Amino acid sequence: METERLFLRNWIDDDLDKFANLNADPEVMEFFPNILTRQESDRLAQKIRQNIELNGWGPWAVELKSTGEFIGVVGLQESDKSLPFSPCVEVAWRLAKPYWGKGYASEAAKACLVYAKTVLKIREVVSFTAVKNVRSQAVMAKIGMHTEGYEFDHPDVPYSSQLCRHILYKIHLN
Repeated sequence: METERLFLRNWIDDDLDKFANLNADPEVMEFFPNILTRQESDRLAQKIRQNIELNGWGPWAVELKSTGEFIGVVGLQESDKSLPFSPCVEVAWRLAKPYWGKGYASEAAKACLVYAKTVLKIREVVSFTAVKNVRSQAVMAKIGMHTEGYEFDHPDVPYSSQLCRHILYKIHLN
């Protein structure tokens, strides 16, 4: 896929180092239970690549058109079946910190919503994050998602963690 400033594309081996750096950055991973080791990051990338190969869609690598630089990952994925609102398709993003606040996450996420509607014929897409993650909630609102204030404890986050409580956003694609 392509937007004004970005390519959302299949992964290449050259993305793995930058993806690992992104996943090891404590600021990028602030609202995740922990940073990822290189091995964990590579396993995640392999899983994402396999899902894209199998389904034709998933969290794509995001590349700046102007430089060809990998800046993160944005895409669609089936949400964890243990979540209280599953089954559903989620739009999600993770960008390297130098690319925050430039509108890249919302630009790429909007393209993913168009893909969900026109190619996958999905009627609803969700997104969710830790209640404390106001930056991601701002992206969700910017791309037209809304929340009814539905909060839940994420089953993969320890109950004692300040990141356990999450908020759900949705968009209906007519």
